Amino acid sequence: MIYEYIPKGVCSKKILIEYNEDKIINVEFKGGCNGNGKGITSLVKGESFSEIIDKLQGITCDFRKTSCPDQLSKALMEILKNVSN
Repeated sequence: MIYEYIPKGVCSKKILIEYNEDKIINVEFKGGCNGNGKGITSLVKGESFSEIIDKLQGITCDFRKTSCPDQLSKALMEILKNVSN
């Protein structure tokens, strides 16, 4: 499945998450820092939602209270919430 998430408070404009059950197949950040987006994507491929959320939740970027990694964790929590409803 592919889930589209609109991040808040960061440079990226959209996060596309391809997943199967609770495993990440691919992540694509639209906008923001190209290198960081590619790095995050490389690190999370094949990982479970819970592993990614544990590692990325709460990471900040400069003066912001969030970051692209944190927004990815929020997107995954949103997917989990929607699946359980």
